[in-house]
Amino acid sequence: MGKRRRVDERKAATSGRSRRHVALGGVAVVALGGGALAVYTVFGAGASANDGSGDAKAVKSGPLSAGEVRTAATAFLTAWQKGTVTKAAAATDDAAAAKTALTGFTKDAHIEDVTLTRGKRSGDKVPFTVKGTVSYKGTEKPLTYRSALTVVRAQKDGEPVVAWQPSVVHPDLAEGDRLVTGEAGTPPVKALDRDGGELTTKKYPSLGSVLDGLREKYGKKAGGKAGVELRIVRADPAEESGKDAKESGTSENSTKSTKEKAADKTLLELSEGTPGELRTTLSPSLQAAAEEKVAATKRASVVVMRPSTGEILAAANSSSFNVAFQGSLAPGSTMKIVSSALLIDKGLASADKVHPCPKFSSYGGWKFQNDDKFEIKGGTFKASFARSCNTAFISQAKELDDDSLTHEAQQVFGLGLNNWAIGVSSFDGAVPVQSDAPMAASLIGQGGVRMNPLNMASVVATAKTGVFKQPYLVPPSVDNRTLATASRPMSETVRSQLRELLQYTAAAGTAAEAMSGLGPDYGAKTGSAEVDGQKQPNGWFTAWKGDLASAGVVQQGGHGSESAGPIVATLLKAGSGG
Repeated sequence: MGKRRRVDERKAATSGRSRRHVALGGVAVVALGGGALAVYTVFGAGASANDGSGDAKAVKSGPLSAGEVRTAATAFLTAWQKGTVTKAAAATDDAAAAKTALTGFTKDAHIEDVTLTRGKRSGDKVPFTVKGTVSYKGTEKPLTYRSALTVVRAQKDGEPVVAWQPSVVHPDLAEGDRLVTGEAGTPPVKALDRDGGELTTKKYPSLGSVLDGLREKYGKKAGGKAGVELRIVRADPAEESGKDAKESGTSENSTKSTKEKAADKTLLELSEGTPGELRTTLSPSLQAAAEEKVAATKRASVVVMRPSTGEILAAANSSSFNVAFQGSLAPGSTMKIVSSALLIDKGLASADKVHPCPKFSSYGGWKFQNDDKFEIKGGTFKASFARSCNTAFISQAKELDDDSLTHEAQQVFGLGLNNWAIGVSSFDGAVPVQSDAPMAASLIGQGGVRMNPLNMASVVATAKTGVFKQPYLVPPSVDNRTLATASRPMSETVRSQLRELLQYTAAAGTAAEAMSGLGPDYGAKTGSAEVDGQKQPNGWFTAWKGDLASAGVVQQGGHGSESAGPIVATLLKAGSGG
């Protein structure tokens, strides 16, 4: 947003008569009445206290009083409602950014006859309701929504001002986003499940961002006709990175973002467009089951896919953010699937050979331990995997190069190359090259390793079949796009031993309780990932049954076997008909 500054208001200017009325705190005030003038008088006195006309005043500090919060909020809302953008912007701590956004509210979004009603203050935060009319080329529709602002002390003089954020204008606006009314950037899309049924957010609440993404990518290709709408045009990450680089004096190339542009969001439809049809790979029964399971668990996300093809059959989240496809979380011990493939590949482990699992193992100056400090004396690598022994992996770090795990993840499992094309925006996992203790930690899914349920469902699917099949939501035949592939195949030795490890874990290891009754063609791995600032770790679970693979995470869920495990197992059972 750039440096925050305060613009002093030196004149308590008044304008001609306006037909607009101010509704603040539920009381309507004529714009030119004494109440409104008093608001600006109070604000003007504070703003001009440091204009050099008198002795310098000390900068105010300390907590804001209720009166200061109400006065600052009222000054801002009153000026915004009257359309005096400069005054409204001056009542914030970033006048330049506020003026740009508030000008766009009228000129780009075409919102007229605005009424702002202040709600009940809560500390330094003041909610308010926005009512207006969106008018574009003879078509009008009413608009109502709620937003909020926070009052802070200005850095310059300590006077109360509104802390500027794009979300003040609309709660869904983020940095660099714009409100625009006009012909829709893309025609609407009627997204269909694999059986031809329509996918709607009413039926499947988790699919909101997915449906937005499908429209963004396939609206024109699906053959629809655009309507007129008020929408949020999302910022281009590359452009925002360029701005940040320019402001900080760094090279733009060094800060260039690899993120995809988020899908625009429709807020109000003034005239309907004609939707095109787009068939996806989602299974209606599995998607419904996934929605039901995550809705019953806070901060849960899950994905189900078909290992033989890569088709995504279900994806659901209990929060509005699409963690299932776009999350970036440490996967904990589920990453041991990839680490095991690496150790077997290099001859450092074998399923039925004795493998060390001490209570503690040190590397790079860090001391690692197992859950409850357990140890397995004289046990096999299969026993260590099934019980999720951390030290069995840490003890092998000294035999690996810093980039060993990165190469295994990229070349065999297709992770971390930012080249998946599933049909909507996704995060493809990250396994960065690390050294010393963080390299060892990455072997157990900590350090810099980051994944989401889509990535981990793909990992267990690759372990099951031995071949990486990039997951996809929209068949590649729709737009002739090329799916990502792995640069080298998994050897038969690695594949057979990975299957053995995962099957044993599902039958007699940490995943046994959740996977009970789903065998024999099954395999699973549990995980828990420590996160700074969380009392409970994130719980992970990934498994396959037949030609279904699934992975789930419950943030702050504790052990994966108890939190994410029942969700994944239920979906595997539902998808396999038993």
